[in-house]
Amino acid sequence: MDLENFSASALNILREDQLLSDPVERLVYESDGYLVERRIPDLVIFPESTAQLSAIMKLAFNEGIPVVPRGAGTSLAGGCLPIDGGVTVCLSRMKTIHEINLEDRYAIVDAGVVNGQLNQKLLGSEFHFAPDPSSAGASTIGGNIATNAGGPHTLKYGVTSNHVLGLEVVLPDGSIYEFGGPQGFQTQWDWSGLFTGSEGTFGFCTRATVKLERTPQTWRTRLAVFDQLDQAVAVVSEIIGAGIIPAALELMDQGMLRAIEDRYHHGLPIDAGAVLIIEVDGPEQATLYEIDRIDSICAAGSCSEIRKAETAEERIALWKCRKQAFGAIGSLSTSFCTQDGVVPRTRLPELLKDVIRVAQKYDLTIFNVFHAGDGNIHPIILFDERDPQQIERVLAASEEVLDQCLAYGGTVTGEHGIGIEKIDFMDKMFNEVDLEVFRELRSVFNAKLVTGRGKLIPVQT
Repeated sequence: MDLENFSASALNILREDQLLSDPVERLVYESDGYLVERRIPDLVIFPESTAQLSAIMKLAFNEGIPVVPRGAGTSLAGGCLPIDGGVTVCLSRMKTIHEINLEDRYAIVDAGVVNGQLNQKLLGSEFHFAPDPSSAGASTIGGNIATNAGGPHTLKYGVTSNHVLGLEVVLPDGSIYEFGGPQGFQTQWDWSGLFTGSEGTFGFCTRATVKLERTPQTWRTRLAVFDQLDQAVAVVSEIIGAGIIPAALELMDQGMLRAIEDRYHHGLPIDAGAVLIIEVDGPEQATLYEIDRIDSICAAGSCSEIRKAETAEERIALWKCRKQAFGAIGSLSTSFCTQDGVVPRTRLPELLKDVIRVAQKYDLTIFNVFHAGDGNIHPIILFDERDPQQIERVLAASEEVLDQCLAYGGTVTGEHGIGIEKIDFMDKMFNEVDLEVFRELRSVFNAKLVTGRGKLIPVQT
């Protein structure tokens, strides 16, 4: 069956407004947040139920037509690019919050529900959904599950997999399974944990049962200002070394501070070498004790100023600065590439020096904003995508930074995933025996490689 016949057959399952074939309309789906590579899908489909998706997948499976799952498109590793052509299946219209159970602390939501939408629904309940990627205002819970997304509060609360109790999934052959649920796992196998982070190579998450956390009694939030970048990085290790696990510990360098301030005018200290956003939460006395210790550590670590968020409004304003970091880049560059490496916290000073060296070597502007408490860096490389030579330099610089992450005992992704961007690093991190096990595991769910072709796991040569 060719795509024209597939489209005609799909219209027996879907309405016309659930299918995009117009070339101009399909352009919108040519990339995710990884702008270095683009592929235009041959067709875009918007199922509105698990049953519709199942029927579409049975059709694609029987005819061997490649399918790529897509959520909101905020992912940053090319995970939803149709590199072999075929059909993009977008779950953004599956956005129902089916149940919120505060007594048992869970919610059941469709894959297309936006992070912020669920937390907006929970306002006033004294509970919240803890995962908070920087794209939480747009990213979907299904997409978070696909990449096992993190965010600023990962340091204390963990990544998405720590908050998934169960999944409803549609496999590439169209079969529907339920893994786990509100009562936990019915077998000894944590299938939903396995599925989380599989980047669409196992199939689709269509519905999730997620854990709800009690909203902390209090917060204490600081903006610690440093003259030098390495001073801020050193304080990160000292805070963790003192046995304190903040809810969040974020770093922004001078370039990032100036970009945010130029665009949004928050009153950030643009002459600082770097700032740390530090937050602790929990019972009143515990947060007071922890923040006093952190203030002392910052003062002893050459901190030039400590700004305290004294009210809820000031706390929200401070986090708004952090969340707007990527938006601020738009006024400075036509394109940017956000990297995602991880190293032990004690190696951060060396790695950041490497980032500065790489920027100079390839004549590129690189800003840094990252989850310092986790050792999860996000160098933002600015470039003009109209210049092929700049793209080559961006790719070379990215490879060099990520190679250094591996050399320091780290990894090439903390939360963005492998996608197509980092697939060549898989054989640097794993040997062939490991990769073969990964392939065998994938074949249990996706033997014909209907979904996720060329993503996450390298093709065997």
